[in-house]
Amino acid sequence: MTPASPALRCAGVSHSYHVDGAPVRALTGVSLTAPRGAVTVLAGPSGSGKSTLLRILGCLDRPEEGSVEVEGVETAALSTRRRRALRRARIGYVFQDPADNLLGYLTVAEHVALGARLRGAGGDPAALLDALGLGSRAGHRPAQLSGGEQQRVALAFAAAGGPPVLLADEPSAQLDRAATGLVVGALRELAARGHAVLVTTHDPEVLAVADEVIELVDGVRRDTA
Repeated sequence: MTPASPALRCAGVSHSYHVDGAPVRALTGVSLTAPRGAVTVLAGPSGSGKSTLLRILGCLDRPEEGSVEVEGVETAALSTRRRRALRRARIGYVFQDPADNLLGYLTVAEHVALGARLRGAGGDPAALLDALGLGSRAGHRPAQLSGGEQQRVALAFAAAGGPPVLLADEPSAQLDRAATGLVVGALRELAARGHAVLVTTHDPEVLAVADEVIELVDGVRRDTA
């Protein structure tokens, strides 16, 4: 039997920014795979290219060089419209700041229902909220939640409708230890539910639950024994 393709794969990804008219290399020849059912962590110091790579993997930016595949679909050559459609259907994305992930006028349950609807799926949001410890918050709006609760709602919103890929950029960066532990539990739960979870972090508590840690240093993948 031929093994299934990973939910997310990139090969030879390079990217630069221009600062004062001069190119600054952010990524050089980065390759990785992220399978369903696992938590993959992109680690490295600030400025190592983690967030740049995550945006490219999430089809928010295009790489200058290299390829990105989501469930076998090469994304770099797609039109803007088709990239947007693929991103909506197959990728959930969580930003670092909880406030950037949620809509203030929607309740927790309405967020999950909207996420599912955007991906053409239906169903009751209660099961996903219960799995992430948010069942009692279903009727609350973001302003009524703690930062940790908001970030778990953001993960539920991103996972609603079952996209194969979940990307989270430093999801614990603005949380205390107790809230971080709950977010880490949510990441593991979402991987167990079959998503490919890819997270950027330098938080030891997140690193501790990773199935694979990929380290970036100055935009280059550094493999360790």
